[in-house]
Amino acid sequence: MEKFAFIIHPIKALDVARKYPIARYIPDRIIESYIQRRDPIVAAKVEGIRSATGVEAEGWFIGCPLTPRLFLELPVETVYKKLELCGRIAEDLGAKILGLGAFTSVVGDGGVTLSQRLPNIAITTGNSYTVATAVRGAIKGAELMGIDLANANVAVVGATGSIGATSAELLARDVREVGLIGRNEERLTVLADRLKMSSKANIEVYTDVEAGLLDADIVITVSSAAEAIVLPHHIKRGAVVCDVARPRDVSVAVSKERNDVLIIEGGVVKVPGNMRAFKDNGQPFSFGFPQGTAYACMSETIALALDKRYENFTLGKEVHVSQVDEISRICDKHGFELDGFRSFERAVSDEEIAQIRANAGRIPLKVAA
Repeated sequence: MEKFAFIIHPIKALDVARKYPIARYIPDRIIESYIQRRDPIVAAKVEGIRSATGVEAEGWFIGCPLTPRLFLELPVETVYKKLELCGRIAEDLGAKILGLGAFTSVVGDGGVTLSQRLPNIAITTGNSYTVATAVRGAIKGAELMGIDLANANVAVVGATGSIGATSAELLARDVREVGLIGRNEERLTVLADRLKMSSKANIEVYTDVEAGLLDADIVITVSSAAEAIVLPHHIKRGAVVCDVARPRDVSVAVSKERNDVLIIEGGVVKVPGNMRAFKDNGQPFSFGFPQGTAYACMSETIALALDKRYENFTLGKEVHVSQVDEISRICDKHGFELDGFRSFERAVSDEEIAQIRANAGRIPLKVAA
């Protein structure tokens, strides 16, 4: 039985109400002031994972008591100490690899310092498989929306981050233009110059989200912003937007006001076997996905355990194309696969996609009866 652990954390302060219902009536800042003084906990035990090769794995979700705002505002050393405590818990449970979920992979140097402090357990951010599934999902979504990939304009929000840069590099092979969107123009220019050397696509740089999205047919958004930055009026009619960020980059208002664009969540993966998670009291544990599915970053951690690759796989602020290719091969071998599309915590049906396509003024797809 292979063993892994994965760090999770509340995406917003109100998530604490799942454990402490009274939190629904308490201001966010007071909740955050309280939880930042708490130690990490074992949130759930994960069972039922079985590879297509027959290998089995079990693991644990380790809860880090910090919200995205706290990850960004607290001194980095304070955050490192919390994450190190998570790692010690994982080691005590027998886990041999630790995955960094959501903001735990963003803070500091992307797991490098943590790996030095925890030399007895392998660490991965999961960003390699996150890139793979984001690109696959965006391309599939574009196909369903009737977008010709070779003539498409792509925009990547958060392009200088590890996921954004590699997603841009992969997509630049097959599209007409790639817009790199971020806050640091100097870093964007350096990335653009690198991509121009290996791609025939036109590469543009934007520090304004609205300007960068103006003509984008395909959008991958993966910023580390604490609040939504992609708004309804930013998105081109008929576009597909793959939101990989947690918290989301795409405003909930988009789902209410734009019925002519396809918004999907990047990195929703079906895990092989019958994965289930339980709290200490035996009650089912849910992190918002249907049973048996997981984020891509979580799936990378599980796949490496199933493959007995107990090594630091994706660390730091860069993800290389070779890593994306390698983790894709490992995940395919063990039976991981994209689990359709989800948007704002719910599944998107074929009928809905056909309707969105029609709303965008394109010939509707035929939906099987």
